[in-house]
Amino acid sequence: MLILGIDPGTAIVGYGLIEVRNAGPLQAFAYGCIRTPAGEKASRRLVLIYDHLQEIIKNYRPDIMAIEELFFNKNSRTAMAVGQARGVALLAAAHAALPVAEYTPLEVKQAVTGYGRAPKEQVQRMVQALLGLKSRPEPDDVADALAVAICHASIAPWRRREAGVLPQ
Repeated sequence: MLILGIDPGTAIVGYGLIEVRNAGPLQAFAYGCIRTPAGEKASRRLVLIYDHLQEIIKNYRPDIMAIEELFFNKNSRTAMAVGQARGVALLAAAHAALPVAEYTPLEVKQAVTGYGRAPKEQVQRMVQALLGLKSRPEPDDVADALAVAICHASIAPWRRREAGVLPQ
C-alpha cells in the first residue's frame, strides 16, 4: 500500500509517500514540499498547490491520502489559510477518486512518538528512525507529512478491526 501523507499550509505543503508491506518495515517512497511565493494572491497560491498535488497523485498513484485535521490555534487568519490549503488537498484527492483518512495532530504525534504533545524536533527524529532515513526530513512540514502517513499505517488496521472489518 502506498500512503500519501499531507501537512497542509499555504506557504509550504509537506507531502510524503510511504510504502507499507505486509511483513516489512515502512519505507519512504518519496517526500518533499510544495512552496508557494509569498507575494502571490491567495487564489493563485491555492491553484499552485492543487496543480502540484494533482501531479504527485498522477505520478505516484497512492492508494490513500492521509491528512491532518485542522488545528485551530490563536491566530484565526493562519487557521483560515491552512483550512483553504487543506480544502484544496481534499479536492485534489476527490478529483482523483483517492480515499482520504484524517487524523488530529495529537493522534499523529502519539502514533509516531508515543506522546501526543511531542515537540516538532522529536517528531522529525522519530520519522527519521522509523523510515531509516539518513537525515531528519526538512523542513518540518515534510516530517509532519511523513508522520501523518506513518500514523495512517499504524492506526488504520486498528480502526478496521474496531469496525469489524478485520479479524481480532
